[in-house]
Amino acid sequence: MLITLSLILYLKEMGNMSESIIKVNDVSYIYSSNISEGRGVKALSGINAEFKKGQFIVVIGRNGSGKSTFARLLNALLLPVEGVVTVNGIDTRDEEKVWEIRRSVGMVFQNPDNQIVGTIVEEDVAFGPENLGIPTEEIKTRVADALEAVGISDYSKFAPHLLSGGQKQRVAIAGILAMKPECIVLDEATSMLDPVGRKEVMKVLKKLNKEEGITVIHITHHMDEASMADRVIIVDEGKIVLDGPPKEVFSNVEVVKGLGLDVPQVTELFNELKKEGFQLPDGVLSVDEAFNILADIIVRRP
Repeated sequence: MLITLSLILYLKEMGNMSESIIKVNDVSYIYSSNISEGRGVKALSGINAEFKKGQFIVVIGRNGSGKSTFARLLNALLLPVEGVVTVNGIDTRDEEKVWEIRRSVGMVFQNPDNQIVGTIVEEDVAFGPENLGIPTEEIKTRVADALEAVGISDYSKFAPHLLSGGQKQRVAIAGILAMKPECIVLDEATSMLDPVGRKEVMKVLKKLNKEEGITVIHITHHMDEASMADRVIIVDEGKIVLDGPPKEVFSNVEVVKGLGLDVPQVTELFNELKKEGFQLPDGVLSVDEAFNILADIIVRRP
């Protein structure tokens, strides 16, 4: 019976992941004061992408590559100049459905101080549901659940300015969670945090993705965060140039570095060892994986 139940749950999860939540079709975006006269900067050009429910996706690219513009198109903060973005089949240009879109796809930004509006943590987390007209008792339940999900229930009565950067970012994520989104988009949300804060936020994101089934689209420039994803997308000069599992993407070491990006340190080390003639696999992303591979080689040596 346990085997049967496990199989049913697995098939249900795989079925959910086969469904698209966001589709981006031939999308371009121009920053311009007068698009009709052709003046401006084309930030994105002919972008195509599809995001499945339950995925953990990381988008990387050097400064000015268009990745933040890409993020803002996913929940109608920006509207495409060309092409179509749909969220659960809804065109983001449909003004009557904009709040429905943003309930489905929540956005967390780089600086948590710019998102926090409440004088205490629980008030801030309640802000979103209150603006959606959710009944008071339901809001209380959502706030408690959201704070527990991000691990800061003990700080519900704290003033946000007394919290660390990582804790503030978790408050921002809790505020999005309280609106019950299907997807969270994070635009450089860990870039202003120290290593401890980044680790806290990534732990929360992985938990929400794996345990709650929330789709996560994380814009970052940290390669260690990218290596934790199900899928990595690299954007350069407004176009998607690489898209696939981390092992596959980071196996293209020279291509990635040619785009002005780093690869995980252990990936680069193995790449250099391969240049020296060592027979090693591609796409090694973690220290633990590297250690096991090297230990196995040492054990097998005559």
